[in-house]
Amino acid sequence: MNHFHYLKGELHAEEVPLRAIADQVGTPVYVYARATLVRHFDVISAAFADRPHLLCYSVKASSNLALLHLFAHLGAGFDIVSGGELARVLAAKGEPSRVVFSGVGKTREEMARAHREGILLFNVESAEELELLDAVGREAGRPAPFAVRVNPEVNPKTHRHIATGLKTSKFGVPFDEAAALYARSRKMKGVVARGVDCHIGSQLTSLAPLEQALKKVSELASALVQRGHAISFVDVGGGLGIVYRDERPPSPVDYAKAVAKATAATGATVILEPGRVITGNAGVLLCRVIVRKRTRAKTFVVVDAGMNDLIRPALYEAHHEVQPVKKRRGRAEKVDLVGPVCESSDVLARDRALVLPGQGELLAFASAGAYGMSMASNYNSRPRPAEVLVEGASFRVIREREKPQDLWRGEAL
Repeated sequence: MNHFHYLKGELHAEEVPLRAIADQVGTPVYVYARATLVRHFDVISAAFADRPHLLCYSVKASSNLALLHLFAHLGAGFDIVSGGELARVLAAKGEPSRVVFSGVGKTREEMARAHREGILLFNVESAEELELLDAVGREAGRPAPFAVRVNPEVNPKTHRHIATGLKTSKFGVPFDEAAALYARSRKMKGVVARGVDCHIGSQLTSLAPLEQALKKVSELASALVQRGHAISFVDVGGGLGIVYRDERPPSPVDYAKAVAKATAATGATVILEPGRVITGNAGVLLCRVIVRKRTRAKTFVVVDAGMNDLIRPALYEAHHEVQPVKKRRGRAEKVDLVGPVCESSDVLARDRALVLPGQGELLAFASAGAYGMSMASNYNSRPRPAEVLVEGASFRVIREREKPQDLWRGEAL
């Protein structure tokens, strides 16, 4: 359930017509349904209720302060990949002791700030990073808690750009080198092993690769305990897929059962890092038709949202369903929905069957709540969109639309 639905032929978010948001806030604009965010969070939490766990929302999926504050209120921890994301979590009143810090390129300064704040765990991705973290811990006078992110060399069967567990991936420590790195850490004064981490990729639609990876990770965790390491956490990452078109991802309940079965022997608390599965179908990108353009080969519908606003189609060849805000009768024809950005790759949807929308009509790109606004840019000197949160029959702006002068803030003649 995503709480975006038609009422009398007009698309609503919860009880609010999207047209009302567009008229008041303008377009393009990201619109989130609070009821969907809460429901998805609660469903994931309930699926793991019988197992000690910590749900760390993946900030990179959608990082607006209002959303982070909502998740903190619901009891979430946070998975961060930068110092900027840590700053966001703190500004949103998130609890540092429920934060895990992932990513292959943490700077010493970022690690020092996170350690000062008292985060739960650093997910270390290389031997040199462990050395840097050791220096941070020694300088602070207390050891930094860490898990090694192991690369299980498992094919997640997802898009090549979001697969992270292959032997060719930049992420993680090769599985057969992980035990030696843990052994090496025992000679370091500035770090202490607290967990084992694994993340094989995003938009997973099959449990088999995850089960294969977690079996290896759990065996490693148990072996480390036998060698005297105080392993309290097994971080299983995130990546559970959602429905964009016709995918059939596992249910949260089946996902939780698979994780519990694979990690049961470790006795450790499970850390999970959902992002897309919570926010993806909780948001849409609302835009307006500028012009239509016919050539001998194609019919183009040019809208006021571009690849700078929603880069997933250009970057991942991703599919987002397109919904007219006002249903129209007529014969559908195939069109390409394109943005105004000066790039041939600025195509948001190819060969979609639509009743040709007129100038000024509103369209909504569905399933845009994850990796939409968080990946938006100012390319072509385009101000980034506004963001709106709907609750019941009301809505509020949770990020103002950028103004032209915001584009050169910090620059000088």
